[in-house]
Amino acid sequence: MSGRTCDIAIAGGGLAGGLIALALAQERPDLSVRLVESGDMPGGNHRWSWFASDLSAEGEALLHPIRKTQWDAGNEVVFPGHRRRLATPYCSMASADFAAALERELAPGTIILRQQVAGLDAGGMTLADGSRITARAVIDARGFAPSPHLSGGWQVFMGRHLRTHEPHGVERPVIMDASVDQLGGYRFVYVLPLGAHELFVEDTYYQDTPELDRAALSHRIDLYCRQHGWEGELLGFETGVLPVITGGDPARHLEPLRIPGVALVGARGLFTHPLTSYTLPFAVKAALAVTAEADLPGDQLAARIDAMARRHWAATGFYRLLGSMLFGAALPHRRAGIFERFYRLPEPLVERFYAARSTFADKARILIGKPPVPVMRAMRALVTKRPSLDLTQESDPR
Repeated sequence: MSGRTCDIAIAGGGLAGGLIALALAQERPDLSVRLVESGDMPGGNHRWSWFASDLSAEGEALLHPIRKTQWDAGNEVVFPGHRRRLATPYCSMASADFAAALERELAPGTIILRQQVAGLDAGGMTLADGSRITARAVIDARGFAPSPHLSGGWQVFMGRHLRTHEPHGVERPVIMDASVDQLGGYRFVYVLPLGAHELFVEDTYYQDTPELDRAALSHRIDLYCRQHGWEGELLGFETGVLPVITGGDPARHLEPLRIPGVALVGARGLFTHPLTSYTLPFAVKAALAVTAEADLPGDQLAARIDAMARRHWAATGFYRLLGSMLFGAALPHRRAGIFERFYRLPEPLVERFYAARSTFADKARILIGKPPVPVMRAMRALVTKRPSLDLTQESDPR
């Protein structure tokens, strides 16, 4: 290492940074890594979920050491006029299990907690306490940064982890229950049965602003649970405000975030699904890519990841177009109709949509037919600029 502290230094111990460290530990244990996280544990307080079809065999192997829940019986969606069971297995993991796996799998001394990164450069990072970590390659995984150069809307949610007094009877995840009152945007409740007596219940909104009214969402979760006969003990909760990116200039957005010779990953590098805000499949893909190129000098690794980010932006333009139509063409209380129509389409198409691998035929099938929004409103939405994501609200990409 020529006197360096480590081979690879990673700023940010969330999903993206943690998975890179885990992939390196699995495939390149000969390399020394430092993972610097400002919080008390890697991963923060989150739950990440994905469809089994989102990941390659290599991606599944990367996540193997992490305790997770998988529902092989598939998942369900519920709308006022349509209920459907899909066969695709669904998976979820909690940040506490993510952190436990990193503590167990990474070499001693890899994880550095409760340390703010004061500065990054191609040769390493400086911490707030003045200490210095030097490295051959440096990776910035510190999370999404709001920007005037991106436009769109927001996905706002509150989730609760409950232990019910009686068996709740939910057999498989309900990915979207949009039979609830549509309030202020597209609203749905998301339910995960984590055990016979455990549920994760999340109230989610696609809305034009990032406001999160904790009291209102908490009350609505109470009401939803009472309607379903679920009573019990609160084990934990989380909230989030995620960007739904519908357009913008990624180069101008990333310009102030880029540091010469430092790789940008995760939501900070725009590795996210523009419409669903899912990040796990893309964090897995980036972790595998970094590991495959782990011997490169830092500047070359940064260039490879930057090229990967540009390809990802180009490949996900269709989902930004759909987001523009969702926010710009559909009245807030009618947005559920777009998703209800989508969930009447063939299941393989739905799988590819969530994995951001829609084919040309998929895209045509989604857009052609009886339009879920008025044609003229859709056309105006495509030529009308959405509000910028230049807000300082806390963003929490999963």
